Amino acid sequence: MTNEFGGIVVHAAARSFGSVQAVRHIDFEAPPGEVTALIGPNGSGKTTLLLILASLLAVDSGSVRVGGIDPVADPQGVRRLVGWMPDSLGRWDSLSALEVLTTTGALYGMRPEERTARAHELLETVSLTEYTRQPARVLSRGQQQRLSLARALIHNPQVLLLDEPASGLDPGSRVDLRTLLRTLAAAGKTVVVSSHVLSELDEIADRAVFISRGESVRSQTLDEAGNQVRRYNIQAEPMSALAAELSGHGMRFEERGDSRRLEYQVMLDSTQQAAWLLRTLVLADVAVTAFAPAGGALEETYMSLDTDRR
Repeated sequence: MTNEFGGIVVHAAARSFGSVQAVRHIDFEAPPGEVTALIGPNGSGKTTLLLILASLLAVDSGSVRVGGIDPVADPQGVRRLVGWMPDSLGRWDSLSALEVLTTTGALYGMRPEERTARAHELLETVSLTEYTRQPARVLSRGQQQRLSLARALIHNPQVLLLDEPASGLDPGSRVDLRTLLRTLAAAGKTVVVSSHVLSELDEIADRAVFISRGESVRSQTLDEAGNQVRRYNIQAEPMSALAAELSGHGMRFEERGDSRRLEYQVMLDSTQQAAWLLRTLVLADVAVTAFAPAGGALEETYMSLDTDRR
């Protein structure tokens, strides 16, 4: 089973560890040329699914195809296609950053000159050139994450699986990661990102799959997420004028914040309705000082789902 363009297709995947059902029933699709977010609470099965996609675990039932290849029937074929970044580096402490990458390249069968050139290129990409000859043990958590990303990219994989890639990164490095992942997707690669930082995923992802208790519960594109019912926070000076105008249009609102930052929260059906409301308030001479979604688009979906967070 595969989609028209390759990528990843999972149908009814299940995997247990003894009596514990880590993955019960997951349907998942990640097309090439896009970043697909994998979202769910702790213990929902995200990491287990990524390990299955990386051919490091086999499903008990269901079907999985990565680039059209069954990871159970041909794990080596999948590993040639996949770059896997776990949530921690699992580094070789005594090896330098350069040696970590060239050793990984050797495991993928890359020629010495090819893997050395690629390693230097990636160290520059992830801003670790000053640590080229430094042992991996001296790297901070964020630097280890950047080295782990470079390691996943060493063999120029067609599929990239990232488990909490932004963990430990400073704000500048998060921006760099976002830019790099968008560039890789634009080059036609299949990128899957699991993260708890939903605001980051709003900026990175094209689509998202939500899982809970080992089951996929929703799939949506970012356009769909942005056009769903969302909470908006509004401030004005004075707030009484805002309240009067909202009430005049029959719009229900809740008071949020405190005396220093009082705001009203409304539920709006779409970005079109949000644009209409803002325009209406301005034309009514309400001095709007803040008007924005209360949270990110993916966060809004996540909070609306009946998940383990209860």
